[in-house]
Amino acid sequence: MTKFSLLDHEAVPKHEIMSEGELKSVLSKYSIEKEQLPKIKVQDPVCKEIGAAVGDVVKITRKSQTAGEADYYRLVIE
Repeated sequence: MTKFSLLDHEAVPKHEIMSEGELKSVLSKYSIEKEQLPKIKVQDPVCKEIGAAVGDVVKITRKSQTAGEADYYRLVIE
């Protein structure tokens, strides 16, 4: 039986766990703390799929009609 990947579905945007360096750059750019980011639960099916853990920050790249692509950031919580 073949395993279905949520990330292969066209309605699911690209999700990736950010590195510490990339996260530092984003937090500095917006002058915010990690805890101020919007949240996503660790039980979210995409978090499970990419192996995100509590405390990680997930970068979501969505297609945008006006910007082409737009990045969104979510802090993984319990």
